[in-house]
Amino acid sequence: MTAQEASHVDVLIVDDQAPFRSVARALVRLLPGWRVIGEAESGEDAYDQAALAHPTMILMDINLPGINGIEATRRILARSPETKIVLLSTYAADDLPPDAATCGALTYIRKDDLTPALLRALPV
Repeated sequence: MTAQEASHVDVLIVDDQAPFRSVARALVRLLPGWRVIGEAESGEDAYDQAALAHPTMILMDINLPGINGIEATRRILARSPETKIVLLSTYAADDLPPDAATCGALTYIRKDDLTPALLRALPV
């Protein structure tokens, strides 16, 4: 099922920078049927909120205080493998930490490239 066909997509935004969370929230709100159900500022907070809110998708920054986004992704997917997690950062794809490719995330998107159209194209 594509995101366009989904009745709703519940999104958890995880980033330690409030300005980026605001931008991500605005992008998600542009998509019919998508809604932000929570925000987190750390990997630990993301893990806890994911357990409570059961998001369809998590937009996960890689660089977070505490456990990073890659480790948070592993932990969340170990508990809820149906969750779709998109890693985000300012890194070029070639500069990603090696474990970004093996943590189970759906994909990686540079923050500068994040658009409603790109989100809508993801399999949810």
